Amino acid sequence: MWHRTSVSEMLGIDYPVMQGPFGGNLSSVQLVSAVSDAGGVGGYGAYTLEPQEIINIDNQIKAATNKPYNINLWVSDTDTPDGTVSDEQFRRAGALFKPYFDELGIALPQKPGPFTSRFENQVEALLHQRPPVFSFVFGIPSADILEQFRKLGTATVGAATTLDEAIALEAAGVDMIVASGFEAGGHRPSFLKKEESSLTGTFVLLQLIKEKVKLPVIAAGGIANAKGVAAALALGADGVQIGTAFLATEESNATAIHRQMLFSDAARHTTLSRAFTGRLGRVLANRLTDDLLTQEREFLPFPLQSQFMSHLRKGVLEQEKWDMTQFWSGQIAPVLKHKKATELMKDIVDGTTSYFDRLRK
Repeated sequence: MWHRTSVSEMLGIDYPVMQGPFGGNLSSVQLVSAVSDAGGVGGYGAYTLEPQEIINIDNQIKAATNKPYNINLWVSDTDTPDGTVSDEQFRRAGALFKPYFDELGIALPQKPGPFTSRFENQVEALLHQRPPVFSFVFGIPSADILEQFRKLGTATVGAATTLDEAIALEAAGVDMIVASGFEAGGHRPSFLKKEESSLTGTFVLLQLIKEKVKLPVIAAGGIANAKGVAAALALGADGVQIGTAFLATEESNATAIHRQMLFSDAARHTTLSRAFTGRLGRVLANRLTDDLLTQEREFLPFPLQSQFMSHLRKGVLEQEKWDMTQFWSGQIAPVLKHKKATELMKDIVDGTTSYFDRLRK
């Protein structure tokens, strides 16, 4: 059977289907439990959360499902060594974005205070909670951290955007690798080179990694239905990770307008931009991404740009200026059909089963 793979066996799940763990308050306990209860692995993106918040969320997930689930963190959560930028750099960023703040009638924010990495403290919270799966992006945790999770029986899953990153993850001793193709929505989680050199498509990246790496590989990016799952499995994937299709469901914590946009004509046009967070990510194309295409040198580094833009986003949501905010989306959004996570899972399972049944006849 197609669903009996190294991923499903290792994680003790019915189907090797992982829900993308959304950061930025887009994940929800309801979505995690819905996917896990349907036989896959629900995922919660926790990189913005304080340790106690992670503990609280994990307890809520444990109360909502007795099935395996995944908590995700960012290994590298800042792009500025001392956590801040110069007054001049902040002034230039303010000047660039001032016309948009003026249009909304809101004042430019003050310079953000220094940011201190939270990863080590977040890891301590997860080690205390012992989630079944710990996934991570933007790097590789230390050998000590990986060993501690191994001793607890927590499966570790790292994300690779290139073959070199996959090889590095295997050498570090992770259990599984997510092959993150450039079609995927959200951030490009590269860590060995700049994001611009990590733009390989999912199905090419999957095949490159399978040729050189012995670990189970989970295909991510451009997969939203049974056809995509079957294609990934046919190319050697041991599982799939699906993001945008689950983000569009009512169980996610995306705003109603975000979910609506994913089902609209706007979903036909996505682009990669640093405008909203300071790191390269795939969003629905809009006025800001078009206007600022050549101005990236003036953006603040992550996460200071994200903190800065949160003030603009607040005004955008209040005034419904949808062409000035980020709606994360993968390129596959135009084929989305389901607004319920359980219906999406059922369609994926039934459709993939039918496909492979037909091959055997």
